[in-house]
Amino acid sequence: MFRWLLLLCSHGAMLAAGFALGVYFLPILTAPEGPDAASLSAATEQAQYKAELTRDLKGSDLLHWGEGTISLSKNQIVHEGELSPGPDYKLYLAKEFVEDEAGFEAIKASARRLGDIKTFNGFIVDVPDDVNIDDYTTVLVWCEAFGEFITAAKYR
Repeated sequence: MFRWLLLLCSHGAMLAAGFALGVYFLPILTAPEGPDAASLSAATEQAQYKAELTRDLKGSDLLHWGEGTISLSKNQIVHEGELSPGPDYKLYLAKEFVEDEAGFEAIKASARRLGDIKTFNGFIVDVPDDVNIDDYTTVLVWCEAFGEFITAAKYR
């Protein structure tokens, strides 16, 4: 009886670990190829604002982080750098800088979601015509599926 209980527990633990690893690695395996360096560089030429993403924010950790440069123009937001891989990333503009889940949850209703992030080594997201980036101060990456803060940068 003890042997069956031990086998059940060990197999259950391995199943849970496999599921967790699948959730983490699936976005990496299915991610489309990101924009090439020339496309990123060309898109940043029109930038009105630039900001740096860093790993040392309060809400960032080993699995949730971003680094690199964010460039904003009236038509596009461009990221040159890396994001930790994960599912269901969204790009937001916010009117105040926040650096963790609680801070973003408090202002999420007033933040503007711009689009999906599907690549982790740089991205380009179009800014909708009805959005004025001058009305905001911060760009933020959020994992919608798990309610996780990834990274943010204040650009003005």
